[in-house]
Amino acid sequence: MFQIEFTDSASDDVAWFRKREQTLITDRIEEQLTHQPNVETRNRKRLRPNQIAEWELRVADYRVFYNVDVNAQTVEITAVVWKIGSRLLARGEEFQL
Repeated sequence: MFQIEFTDSASDDVAWFRKREQTLITDRIEEQLTHQPNVETRNRKRLRPNQIAEWELRVADYRVFYNVDVNAQTVEITAVVWKIGSRLLARGEEFQL
Protein backbone atom coordinates (compact mmCIF):
# COMPACT_ATOMS: atom_id res chain seq x y z
CA MET A 1 0.00 0.00 0.00
CA PHE A 2 1.37 3.38 -1.02
CA GLN A 3 1.49 6.43 1.28
CA ILE A 4 0.03 9.62 -0.25
CA GLU A 5 1.96 12.87 0.31
CA PHE A 6 1.01 16.35 -0.91
CA THR A 7 3.54 19.06 -1.70
CA ASP A 8 2.75 22.43 -0.12
CA SER A 9 1.77 23.75 -3.53
CA ALA A 10 -0.58 20.82 -4.18
CA SER A 11 -2.22 21.32 -0.77
CA ASP A 12 -2.83 24.96 -1.70
CA ASP A 13 -4.27 23.82 -5.04
CA VAL A 14 -6.79 21.54 -3.31
CA ALA A 15 -7.69 24.20 -0.74
CA TRP A 16 -8.62 26.59 -3.58
CA PHE A 17 -11.57 24.38 -4.62
CA ARG A 18 -14.99 24.28 -2.93
CA LYS A 19 -15.48 21.73 -0.17
CA ARG A 20 -17.52 19.36 -2.39
CA GLU A 21 -14.79 19.41 -5.05
CA GLN A 22 -12.07 18.91 -2.42
CA THR A 23 -13.88 15.84 -1.12
CA LEU A 24 -14.32 14.39 -4.62
CA ILE A 25 -10.65 14.92 -5.48
CA THR A 26 -9.20 13.60 -2.21
CA ASP A 27 -11.53 10.58 -2.16
CA ARG A 28 -10.54 9.67 -5.71
CA ILE A 29 -6.83 10.11 -4.90
CA GLU A 30 -7.16 7.68 -1.99
CA GLU A 31 -9.17 5.23 -4.08
CA GLN A 32 -6.94 5.30 -7.18
CA LEU A 33 -3.41 5.86 -5.88
CA THR A 34 -3.00 3.77 -2.72
CA HIS A 35 -2.67 0.54 -4.75
CA GLN A 36 -0.62 0.27 -7.95
CA PRO A 37 -0.37 4.01 -8.73
CA ASN A 38 2.19 3.31 -11.45
CA VAL A 39 -0.12 1.15 -13.57
CA GLU A 40 -1.89 2.85 -16.46
CA THR A 41 -5.69 2.63 -16.33
CA ARG A 42 -8.60 4.44 -17.90
CA ASN A 43 -8.08 7.40 -15.52
CA ARG A 44 -4.30 7.21 -14.99
CA LYS A 45 -1.60 7.76 -17.55
CA ARG A 46 2.13 8.29 -17.74
CA LEU A 47 3.00 11.72 -19.13
CA ARG A 48 5.66 12.76 -21.56
CA PRO A 49 8.74 14.15 -19.76
CA ASN A 50 7.98 17.49 -18.09
CA GLN A 51 8.96 19.49 -15.00
CA ILE A 52 5.75 18.89 -13.05
CA ALA A 53 5.11 15.16 -12.72
CA GLU A 54 5.48 11.77 -14.32
CA TRP A 55 1.83 10.70 -13.93
CA GLU A 56 -1.67 12.18 -14.32
CA LEU A 57 -4.90 11.07 -12.65
CA ARG A 58 -8.17 12.22 -14.24
CA VAL A 59 -10.96 13.06 -11.77
CA ALA A 60 -13.97 14.46 -13.68
CA ASP A 61 -12.85 17.96 -14.84
CA TYR A 62 -9.80 17.93 -12.57
CA ARG A 63 -6.30 16.61 -13.09
CA VAL A 64 -3.98 15.38 -10.35
CA PHE A 65 -0.29 15.31 -11.24
CA TYR A 66 1.91 12.99 -9.23
CA ASN A 67 5.18 11.07 -8.97
CA VAL A 68 5.65 7.55 -7.65
CA ASP A 69 8.59 6.29 -5.58
CA VAL A 70 8.25 2.51 -5.67
CA ASN A 71 11.15 1.89 -3.27
CA ALA A 72 9.72 4.18 -0.56
CA GLN A 73 6.12 3.15 -1.41
CA THR A 74 5.04 6.81 -1.67
CA VAL A 75 3.00 8.87 -4.08
CA GLU A 76 3.83 12.58 -4.15
CA ILE A 77 1.00 14.80 -5.40
CA THR A 78 2.64 17.79 -7.09
CA ALA A 79 -0.33 19.69 -8.54
CA VAL A 80 -4.13 19.60 -8.70
CA VAL A 81 -5.71 21.61 -11.51
CA TRP A 82 -9.04 22.23 -13.17
CA LYS A 83 -9.27 21.38 -16.87
CA ILE A 84 -11.53 23.50 -19.07
CA GLY A 85 -11.32 22.42 -22.69
CA SER A 86 -7.61 22.30 -23.44
CA ARG A 87 -6.69 24.81 -20.69
CA LEU A 88 -5.41 23.88 -17.25
CA LEU A 89 -6.12 26.25 -14.35
CA ALA A 90 -4.32 26.11 -11.01
CA ARG A 91 -5.89 28.37 -8.36
CA GLY A 92 -7.60 30.35 -11.11
CA GLU A 93 -4.41 30.97 -13.11
CA GLU A 94 -3.32 29.38 -16.40
CA PHE A 95 -1.11 26.35 -15.74
CA GLN A 96 1.50 24.97 -18.15
CA LEU A 97 2.95 21.46 -18.12
